[in-house]
Amino acid sequence: MVDTQYIIKARWLVTVDTQHTLLEQHAVLVKGGEIVAIVPKTEIPEWASGWPVVDCSQHALIPGLINLHAHSSMNLLKGYADDLALMPWLNEHIWPVERKWVSTSFVHDGSLLACAEMLSGGVTTFNDMYFFPQATIEALKRLGMRANIGLTVLEFPTNYAATAGDYIRLGTEVRDQYKSDKNISFSFAPHAPYTVSNQTFEQIATLSEQLNLGIHTHLHETQAEIQQSLEQFGVRPLQRLLALGVIGPNSVLAHGVHLDANELETLSIQGAHLAHCPCSNLKLASGIAPVAAALRAGINVGLGTDGAASNNRVDLWQEMRTAALLSKVADQNAESLPAYQALEMATMRGARALGLQDKLGSIEVGKQADLVAVKLNDLNSLPCFDPVSHLVYVASREQVTHTWVDGRLCYQRQDDGQATFAGIETEELRSIALQWQLKLQ
Repeated sequence: MVDTQYIIKARWLVTVDTQHTLLEQHAVLVKGGEIVAIVPKTEIPEWASGWPVVDCSQHALIPGLINLHAHSSMNLLKGYADDLALMPWLNEHIWPVERKWVSTSFVHDGSLLACAEMLSGGVTTFNDMYFFPQATIEALKRLGMRANIGLTVLEFPTNYAATAGDYIRLGTEVRDQYKSDKNISFSFAPHAPYTVSNQTFEQIATLSEQLNLGIHTHLHETQAEIQQSLEQFGVRPLQRLLALGVIGPNSVLAHGVHLDANELETLSIQGAHLAHCPCSNLKLASGIAPVAAALRAGINVGLGTDGAASNNRVDLWQEMRTAALLSKVADQNAESLPAYQALEMATMRGARALGLQDKLGSIEVGKQADLVAVKLNDLNSLPCFDPVSHLVYVASREQVTHTWVDGRLCYQRQDDGQATFAGIETEELRSIALQWQLKLQ
């Protein structure tokens, strides 16, 4: 599944560049993991005349999708505790099972399953937050994915660390070990305002600046979170974190469901990024985030799935469609969050939030070849008047046939539906899932 140089010929190229360029009957030339040329199919340059060709003549070729908020290891808890609000779900179910079972093997195996699910749905990069980050890195490297790894920080002990200082120390050690890996970046990941102290937030803000690392945290996910902050600190969580130096251009704030107009203005001024997780927000009944208002305020908003325990799919196609539809009904405006904007949120806007916009997020010469081919010629996809509209409102992850990361073909679905991963056999993945099901049930 590895070619150092090849040509992808596609029916459509949905570039997601700043000009919203849509090209028909074009080819993308890839060499050494990089996009080196984009030309009409009939004008392949002589220097590439002998390169292998990937026929995507019935496909839209798009940039790799970017999952801006994930807890990949929680794929092992898919469907474990459903139909509950956030705090009962965490306190009574998720945290107890994590105390019993979370380990390097749990994280590694859960991450393998999540990476396979994401690759099969065209996700090439994810922004993670969980324990034992080295185990996640080992899993994603096996499957060939790209990730920003969140270095989780909490105040209370877990199987991973005992104190906030331990979390920070262990996280920075992993960062030091992998900081030269071009497909891995890092952020500090203080879990949430209700699980991290002022002192720890301040320390993270300082270290973030010193080490040039981002900050990835949950914020304003529920009304209960805001009420608790008002009672304990006398201010809403965003105001508290702003005073502690946590909010800025390097921060990715997950959920942001309950943000008022003044808070949106604050985030815009600070240059912070939001990770919108519509399906998780719906499933936990957290609310509907003011995404259209955030975008109008100039805030960069990407899309995340959250963990599979609260979604229960790690599926950015579902997030795109849900985000667009929710925004329309929330605004009572059918023009709110159009299809192209939803696709941008899953690609270029996610790259921008991670500081990777110069490498990822669009199909342009000089960028890394993180690419996805989506077949749009089945009966459910015909007729097709507008491929961008189809990608958001019609297509599903089952129509992804190829996922390339850094130029490497990491996933392929054959015409008979058989899936192939570059780094693992599907039977091994199935075995891992069933073994953990027996342990956890």
